[in-house]
Amino acid sequence: MSELPDTDYTQRFLFDDRDVRGEMVGLERSYAEVLAKHPYPQPVAQLLGELMAAAALLVGTLKFDGLLILQAQSSGPVPLLAIECTSEHEIRGLARYEAEQIKDDATLADLMAGGHLVLTIIPVNGQRYQGTVELDGKDLSECFTNYFVMSQQVNTCISLAADGIRARGLLVQQLPADRQKDIEEREESWNHVKALANTVKAEELLGLDNETVLHRLYHEDAVRLFDIQPLHFRCSCSRERSGNALVSLGKHDALALIEEHGGKIEVDCQFCNQSYQFDAADIEQLFAGGGVDSPSDTRH
Repeated sequence: MSELPDTDYTQRFLFDDRDVRGEMVGLERSYAEVLAKHPYPQPVAQLLGELMAAAALLVGTLKFDGLLILQAQSSGPVPLLAIECTSEHEIRGLARYEAEQIKDDATLADLMAGGHLVLTIIPVNGQRYQGTVELDGKDLSECFTNYFVMSQQVNTCISLAADGIRARGLLVQQLPADRQKDIEEREESWNHVKALANTVKAEELLGLDNETVLHRLYHEDAVRLFDIQPLHFRCSCSRERSGNALVSLGKHDALALIEEHGGKIEVDCQFCNQSYQFDAADIEQLFAGGGVDSPSDTRH
C-alpha cells in the first residue's frame, strides 16, 4: 500500500469501459488550518471537515473558473456553516455553534435541525448560479447525493468522512452516453458502480490511499487514476476589503463608529481571525481616494 499524499489534494479517476467518472479529495493541512482558528467541538469539527471535502469535490465536478460558496443555516445548535473554495483549489471555512447544546454523539439532524444549504457559484465570467441543498438526509453524504440526483438530474453518489484530523471525500458520477449507448446497459452499469461506492466505510476513506480504496471497490473494473491536483488553505481577507466595508457605511457613519470605539476600530475576519485596525485618519484617507495604505497597525 502506498502512503497517503502528504499535501491536500483532489484526484480524478475514470472508468475505461463505463460512462462513469470519479473524484477523490483529501484534506489535512487545510483542515487543520480551519480548525485551529476556533475551538470546535468534535461533532462540529467533523461536520466542517465533511463540508470542506464536499466543496472540493464540487469544484472539481462543476469545472468553472471562480468561487464556490457553501453556506448552511439551521435552527439547531450549529446555526451556520460556511465554506469557500476557488477553482484554484484555495479553501477556507468556519462554523458558528452553541457548545453547551452539542453532545458528543450528535447527528446532522441534532446539529442542524430544519437546516438547508445554499450552493453559490460566482464565475469570473458568466452568470452567478445558486441552488439549495436540503439537510434532510441522515448525513451530508446523503444530502449532496440527493441534490445531484434530484436537482441536477445527474446520477451521482458521494461519500464524505472526517475525524478532526483528516477529511476525505469520494464521488462517482454518470457521464453522458458514449461507450454505453444501450439504456439498459447504462442503467445496469451505473447501479453496479453506485452499489460498490455505497459499501465504502469512513475508516477506509480516512485510513487508506486512493489506489487501495479504488482497488477494494472496483478491482474487477479498468479504472484510470489521474495526477493529484494540490489544494491548500487560503483566506481571501485583506486590509483593502476591510476598508471597502467601511466605505460602504458612508463617511459620516464610519467616523461616528470610530469615535464610538475610542478613536480606533478593528475589522475582524471571521474565517482566519485576522484583525485590521482603522482610525479617523485612515477613514479620511479612504474617502479621499487614497486607498488603505496607512501607518495604522495590522495585526493577527
